[in-house]
Amino acid sequence: METNLGLGTACDKYEALLEDYLQAELSGAEQQTVTDHLKRCDRCLSALEQAKVSVRLLQLGEPAADPGPGFSRNVMARIHAAQAEKTVERGSFWPRFILLGWRFAATATLALGILVTYDVGWARHAASSAVTARAGVSDIFAPDPAAAPASRDEVLMMVAESSHGQN
Repeated sequence: METNLGLGTACDKYEALLEDYLQAELSGAEQQTVTDHLKRCDRCLSALEQAKVSVRLLQLGEPAADPGPGFSRNVMARIHAAQAEKTVERGSFWPRFILLGWRFAATATLALGILVTYDVGWARHAASSAVTARAGVSDIFAPDPAAAPASRDEVLMMVAESSHGQN
């Protein structure tokens, strides 16, 4: 058995010949070459079976009626009309206004997300500060004004809070 590592369903060399083989339009030598190849190649044989099914399905359908001489002119007129409508829509006020509204909504959503994230983080920070203060650990950023400063850092913080570094 031949192996074909290509991405197609049939060998590249025989793929174009399969349809002619199916309709018996090949010469005797080509017909025999394809027949011999199909005996050895499962992929080409599978592709031939798929082609047979496709031909049967096409034979079941009825031929379509001729659309007439004005068909292409009508289609082209509809295409031009659709393009003209799109051009008018682009030039009007409302699509720009709607785009501006969507941008505003996206910006507001982003800002709200940032504020909620900040609020949740601030609440956690405030809760951890309260727990730290309750545990008796002094917070150098918020020393108790009634107690005497315990370190140089607390003295500096008290001076900065009360006089903002001015004499």
